[in-house]
Order: sequence, then structure tokens, then C-alpha cells
Amino acid sequence: MTDLFTPFEYKGLKLPNRIVLPPMCQYAVDAEDGVPNEWHDVHYISRAVGGTGFIIAEMSGIHPDGRITNRDTGIWSDEMIPAWKKIVDGIHRYGAKAAIQLGHAGRKAQDAHPPVAPSAIAFDETYQTPRALTTEEVRETVQMYGEAARRAIQAGFDTVEIHGAHGYLIHQFHSPLTNKRDDEYGQDLARFGEEVTRAVRAEVPADMPVLIRVSAAEYVDGGYSVDEIMDVFRRYRDAGADIFHVSTGGEGPIGSGGGPGSGPGYQVGIAERVREALGVPVIAVGLLDEYEDAQRVVTEGRAELVAIGRAMLRDPYWAIHASRALGGNLEVVEPYRRGYRASK
Repeated sequence: MTDLFTPFEYKGLKLPNRIVLPPMCQYAVDAEDGVPNEWHDVHYISRAVGGTGFIIAEMSGIHPDGRITNRDTGIWSDEMIPAWKKIVDGIHRYGAKAAIQLGHAGRKAQDAHPPVAPSAIAFDETYQTPRALTTEEVRETVQMYGEAARRAIQAGFDTVEIHGAHGYLIHQFHSPLTNKRDDEYGQDLARFGEEVTRAVRAEVPADMPVLIRVSAAEYVDGGYSVDEIMDVFRRYRDAGADIFHVSTGGEGPIGSGGGPGSGPGYQVGIAERVREALGVPVIAVGLLDEYEDAQRVVTEGRAELVAIGRAMLRDPYWAIHASRALGGNLEVVEPYRRGYRASK
């Protein structure tokens, strides 16, 4: 039976188990130049020590003004490659695989003056009104994603994830709520994300699967539903996105944490619908803090991989603790074995 601790293989990506650390911005002190520092070293490598099979580094800006805040990481310059390589090497040392999420916050870039977006529509009254990108600037931004993917490969990452969710730039382009353009990128809402996917696909090895994070539903009046957005996601798949990391929300007052009444696994059903419609492997996410809840997603065949976010912020060794609670086979690293009554 396939469970959380069964290896996963897709194209050239081979994971030791099905447990994923999803990208979560650290807003780390002294990260204003976008280069990951000692905090990031400890944060990511400790989760590899803790048994996590697949670690996705936080959304890292393809441009300095593409970050949510100036305390976020970036990958817009070749000078950033060595710092990321140090982290990737550490993750690999403890048997895990690593990806990095490539992103641009668009109108949600809090420290950009002004932020940019498909159209000049502010997120809400507390955010700045963005400047609409020119058509040529949109094309240049597509190229930035490709260049960022090249740097990620040079840093040793096992794959990359495109951030197309949570109200950030790609999501802003494919949402009719935020894209009011009259050029080709407004007439065809999928075009920007499709071109980004092709640009990234062109920069990574053929046997390396490309991931994409998507919001499959918007919790706001006039927002799209799962069925309405599926044709856009199909375009992303056909452009080269192999694995879909399925979330919801981001455009409106309710974000990726869900709305009132959200409980464990509240987004898993949506991930299943994407999986069935597109015929792709999916990463399921959404309040799967409890070991048993995460385990069931995999054993019941509802998703190939499970992302554990907030719970893994609290417990870097969530994977090992889940293994011991559920009868898995993860080994405790030798320096820590005496902390457990029986090693596994």
C-alpha cells in the first residue's frame, strides 16, 4: 500500500517519501538584499534532517520589486546562486530533494514604489495602486522567469515551482477580477502564465518535472470556480507544467488559509478535481497538521504528495514524528538517535 513513507518518482525526480515542506516566506531579518542567509540555512536544512522528503524554498522574487516585502529572498541575479547552492547542498546531504518557488507579487508587493500588475487595481484600500505593465514589460517579465529558472538549476535545485496562486502576478493575469487589459495579455487570460511556463520549461532539463502552484478557486464574488479555471490550467499543463500544487484563494479578503469552517484537508477535494481533469500528479495542502489526516490523503489515493505547512513551522521533525506514530520507516539521523527510545 502506498503511504506517506513510500518513495515517489516522476520523470527524473526521485523523492524518498511523500512529505513536502511547501514554500512559506520567512520575512527573515537582514535579508533585504534578497540573498538567503543563516536563518534560511537552518530553516531548510533542519527540515531535511527531520525527514521531509521534498523541500520547496519560499517564493523568491524574479525581480527585486517582485517580492512581497524587502525581507524576502530573490533569485534575480547570478550573485545569489552561491548562497542558494549552500542550502541545496545541505538539503541533499540529509537525503531530501529541493525546489525553489519562482514568483512575482505583482500588486501585492508591499515595498515596491509603485508595484506593477496587469491593471491598475489595488488589492484593497491598505495597498498601493499598482502601475499597469506595458506589453513590452510583460514580455520582459516572462524572460525574467526563465532566467530565474536557469539560476535555480545552476544552484543545484532538483526542480522549480512556478507561483501561479494566492493573488500574485500570474494569478492576477488569469483572473478576470484583476486583468482588465485590452492587449493580447488581456484578451487571452492564460497567455502570460502559459508563456512563463514555456520559458521555465526551456531552461530546465527535459527529465526534470516543472511544478506550478495554483489557486483553483477564488473566495470572492465574481471570482472563478474550479470548473471555470480548468481550461487555463490545461494550457499551463500543455506548456510544460508537470505537477500541480493545488491551493485556493488569494484574490479577496479570504486568503490561502480558507474561510470560516475550513477544517483538515478542506482543499484536498479540489486537488482531486484538478488531478482527474488534467491527468497530472498533485500536491495536496490545507490544514493537514495531524499525521493521520495526511496519511489518509495518500493511502486513499487522493493525491501523490502532501504538503505540511504551519505544522512543520512548529515542528521541524514532523516527518520523523509522523513515521514513528504511523509505523513508517524513516530513520532518525545518528546524532539524534539517543533521543528516541527505539531507533527507526
